[in-house]
Order: sequence, then structure tokens, then C-alpha cells
Amino acid sequence: MPREGVFVRVLRGGPVAAGDRLEVLSGAFRVAVLTASDKGSQGQREDVSGQKTIRDIVEGELGWPVVAYTVVPDDRETITRQLAAWADEGRVDLVLTTGGTGFSPRDVTPDATLDAADREAPGLAEAIRAHGLTRSPRAMLSRSVAAIPGRALIHQPAGQPQGGA
Repeated sequence: MPREGVFVRVLRGGPVAAGDRLEVLSGAFRVAVLTASDKGSQGQREDVSGQKTIRDIVEGELGWPVVAYTVVPDDRETITRQLAAWADEGRVDLVLTTGGTGFSPRDVTPDATLDAADREAPGLAEAIRAHGLTRSPRAMLSRSVAAIPGRALIHQPAGQPQGGA
């Protein structure tokens, strides 16, 4: 995840031009975390990657509140439905997902993310994957995407500690 730069919440769509007034809003971005895991959703495995995402990235590095968290099965429709619901409710600005970005037939999180989204943000996923390659050559095996449903951003940071997050 980026640690520096300007993070914004889009309040009204449209172009930004030189001379436009920008308003700085106080407060943090509202974050939701979704873990896709068949075993985790059935209580057969602890959700280590989702909890690590919350503890290390969201609360630790960014200091932002987690307003929603869930573990769902590796099912494309279930994941799509949850991501779309969070975006449609307008309660979250950023959704981080863990799990389901590999090559297994059940790894459908990127596909579900794109189903729930209006637009892609490929540069973000590419940059984070490129950063991950500095830590592990396996980072290139992630199919993670970044996408925008409504006014939220969805991204899949690496679930493995040595990956691209």
C-alpha cells in the first residue's frame, strides 16, 4: 500500500482543472476488509491474512478505522454481492480483500472485484505488484486488481507476508 501522497475521497464526479478549489477534509478513510476463504468462512481456519491486513496495514501504517470486516467463501457471486453492497451503502472508501488471487479454479476474488466495479485502476495494482517483486519473485503470480465501484476503491494486497502488500 502507498505510504505517501495525497489520498482523496471523491465527493462529486467530473474533471479537475488548474485553479479549482480543493477542500481538505479531516478524518480518516473508512476501510472494509473482506477475506475470501472456504475454510475460513466455515470456521475451520483462522483468518490470519485478514487480521494481518487490519493490524499491520490499516490500523498500523495508515491509522484508518476498519468499519466492516467479513470472511466469505471463495464464491464469485458471494464476493461480488458483498463488495457491491459495501460500495452501494457509501459506508466505505477503501475495501481491501485477501485470498483468492492465485491460479486455482476457486481463486475468483479479482473476477468478483471486476464484476462489482464500474472502472479499473490498473496502475495501482501494477505498482503494488512491482513493489512486491522487490521482496519476492512470487509476487508476479498474483492476479490482484484495483477497481472502483461507485466512490470506493477495492484492492487485493498480497495475502502472503513476502508478497506485494
